Amino acid sequence: MERTQIEVANKLLEIEAVKIQPVNPFTWASGWKSPIYCDNRKILSYPSARSLICNKFAEIIRNKYPSAEVIAGVATGAIAHGVLVADKLGLPFIYVRSKPKGHGLENLIEGELKPKQKVVVIEDLISTGDSSLKAAEAINGFGAYVTGMLSIFTYNFDVASDKFKQANIELTPLSNYQVLIQESLKAGKITEEQINTLMEWRKDPAHWGKN
Repeated sequence: MERTQIEVANKLLEIEAVKIQPVNPFTWASGWKSPIYCDNRKILSYPSARSLICNKFAEIIRNKYPSAEVIAGVATGAIAHGVLVADKLGLPFIYVRSKPKGHGLENLIEGELKPKQKVVVIEDLISTGDSSLKAAEAINGFGAYVTGMLSIFTYNFDVASDKFKQANIELTPLSNYQVLIQESLKAGKITEEQINTLMEWRKDPAHWGKN
């Protein structure tokens, strides 16, 4: 798995899906200040990156979840990746909205899902884990069963790890923050001096940059 983490991290850096700016931090939708921004939607524009992610996801599902009956994507960032994986594995696909549609059937889950079906959830990015686990909760609440969740990348926040443990859902990311920083340093995209800033941010992202 370590080789996959390094390979995926380098691919994200190669296509510039990850931006690292310790001196000029980004502002996330949550209001957090961050020296890093990960835009996995860029993967879809690069066939080699797109295939790499799809193939790695499919390999993990075949090995860890051979009884999977449905692939689910979390809207919106993981819908396309989930479709690609479902197609490669020859499995049905569904996706989970962040909230029920405000018209028509007012669905929260789109596609055909049956009670007791075993579902593997595809997510593009894990930060706090809230939206990802909300999607899993919707699937389990429907009467199906989330056997595991896969993501392209995780920031490895302790708060997210705790939430996944409490929910009893196994998360398997293709790469993570520590590996990305390590590979960024090797590639000369960041300096040794910047690493301390990047690691300090990860310890307390909600309050970093406010002083």
